[in-house]
Amino acid sequence: MRNGILKVDKPSGPTSHDVVDRVRRLTLTKRVGHSGTLDPFATGLLLIGVGSATRLLEYLLHMDKTYEVVAKLGVVTDTFDKNGKIVEKHPCTVDEKSIREVLNSFVGEYDQVPPMYSSKKYNGTRLYKLARAGKIITMPPKRVKIHLIDILKIDIPYVHFVAVVSEGTYIRALCRDLGMSLGCGAIAYKLRRIRIGNFDVEGAIDVYKTDHLEDHDFITLEEITNSLFPTVIITEEAVNSVLNGQPVTVEGIKSFDEFGKKELVRIIEPTGKFISIAVSERKSTYIPTLKRLGKQEIILRPKKVFI
Repeated sequence: MRNGILKVDKPSGPTSHDVVDRVRRLTLTKRVGHSGTLDPFATGLLLIGVGSATRLLEYLLHMDKTYEVVAKLGVVTDTFDKNGKIVEKHPCTVDEKSIREVLNSFVGEYDQVPPMYSSKKYNGTRLYKLARAGKIITMPPKRVKIHLIDILKIDIPYVHFVAVVSEGTYIRALCRDLGMSLGCGAIAYKLRRIRIGNFDVEGAIDVYKTDHLEDHDFITLEEITNSLFPTVIITEEAVNSVLNGQPVTVEGIKSFDEFGKKELVRIIEPTGKFISIAVSERKSTYIPTLKRLGKQEIILRPKKVFI
């Protein structure tokens, strides 16, 4: 069975769950998941975990996201994107300077109300299911952060820009808020995710254009964890202890990157294989001193073991 992260370039149309099902069929495994929903009308990067790599997905959820966006001014839909039902139309009389000023004003932190048509849950039910049933729930605003907005082109009523945002930010809601601030309404007309953390869409696979996946299509557990956590290489003698969920003491550490107390680190066996995510009990700066003094204190406690 394959284990790894697959970079998928999702086409417009399928849901993120549809993509997961497609990868399940291609890999003949049920252990498949994704690291963050992408709207059906949107395209771009989805990180899909297969096999034991699904246990790493939780560490990818909180990464910043980068999107290429086209907002359309002068229209409002119930979903805040072009696929929704039009509920308002307004003449677009704003000038380019005003658009730039308003859009750039969102850079930083602000309280964003999630769209009603979203995968966020209310009392255990997805909001989009409630919306389709005619039940309108207004969710409390959530503090999000817009790290960067780079305006590429303004061709009224269209505004082209790139946005780098925190986890949990809805671009559809950002377009809605832009339209509200300008007084003419706006929707997300095009949306493409081009980066999640350190992973970009370049080299990603459209799984709807292939019937076969190769081993080299997957990012290995070693590669994915190398970008997420400091590394500790343990001795051969300590490997069995880790695989049995036992802590690593000073004598079991062969080499290490710098890490702090209570930080997550990845444990690598002498052959270079990733075997565990662990929580540090001490700062790495204490290790040389503890070794010199012969004190066999616990340094790492395994949190997840990968066999």
